[in-house]
Amino acid sequence: MAENRHKSLGLSDEEVLDLFRTMLMARKIDERMWLLNRAGKIPFVISCQGQEAAQVGASYALDRTKDYALPYYRDMGVVLSFGMTPQDLMLSGFAKAEDPNSGGRQMPGHFGQKKNRIVTGSSPVTTQVPHAVGIALAGKMEKKDFVSLVTFGEGSSNQGDFHEGANFAGVHKLPVIFMVENNKYAISVPVSKQLACEKVSDRAIGYGMPGYTVDGNDPLAVYEAVKAAADRGRNGEGPTLIETVSYRLTPHSSDDDDRTYREREEVDEAKKKDSIVTFANYLREQNILTEEIETEMNEEINQIVNDATDYAENASYAEAESAMKYVYEENEE
Repeated sequence: MAENRHKSLGLSDEEVLDLFRTMLMARKIDERMWLLNRAGKIPFVISCQGQEAAQVGASYALDRTKDYALPYYRDMGVVLSFGMTPQDLMLSGFAKAEDPNSGGRQMPGHFGQKKNRIVTGSSPVTTQVPHAVGIALAGKMEKKDFVSLVTFGEGSSNQGDFHEGANFAGVHKLPVIFMVENNKYAISVPVSKQLACEKVSDRAIGYGMPGYTVDGNDPLAVYEAVKAAADRGRNGEGPTLIETVSYRLTPHSSDDDDRTYREREEVDEAKKKDSIVTFANYLREQNILTEEIETEMNEEINQIVNDATDYAENASYAEAESAMKYVYEENEE
């Protein structure tokens, strides 16, 4: 039997099985959305495939009853971990009135759900970083015991919002975890043309915080790094920069053709490290994911995704009269 890594991190068999289930749920929802897009039923998909391990591993290292998540547009694994449901995500994909993110007004991937402390994002990349820093500042001022996790791509680490947010968090020792999901491409631009430094985590020293680069295909490695970062934040030791290195298995979005800028052989090679496959293998080696459990899990998730799809497809669109809702302040009569 392979080394029992999860137990050394304080995770039970049940907890790592649940972690894998959330990763698999994210993958299956994402795959269904691509089919729905190609069938002309939903307008747009921006995929989490290849990044589920980092997203779910990080989320499970936090206290999801009080910590805040400021996800970027690929973070289906994060929002599922924090309490958003497959039905919520499908309602967003179909742009229906019950969509909890925006009532069907925003394109998919703009996650926001107040009750689960998922802070709404915006189309310009990296704007969520200073928001996460502001939330952490408020928490510190009010002496509340929470951390904020903000995620973004490696391309976003070149934006001013990242540098300003990281500097402010470093100066004021705020409980923020900056997690860079390095998937090797900023749309069509490879990481070699994005960064002059070797690793995004090399930038941490300039802002007075530790920086770590971990295997983004290994949810346990990400869990360990984020758990340590959360402990630092709660102890008043300030922010941490974590870089998770994985690979974007799909085109940038359903509107992109990645064959124009990367070879199929490169994508096929990356699929060999796909965390859905590799983490399942680890759980099989530990006799946690048995054939019976795996069959049952797949059947259950397929049914949940089917039900969520049917519900969202048949749900109502927002009334035309509500077009201005959430745009201007409304005075109650």
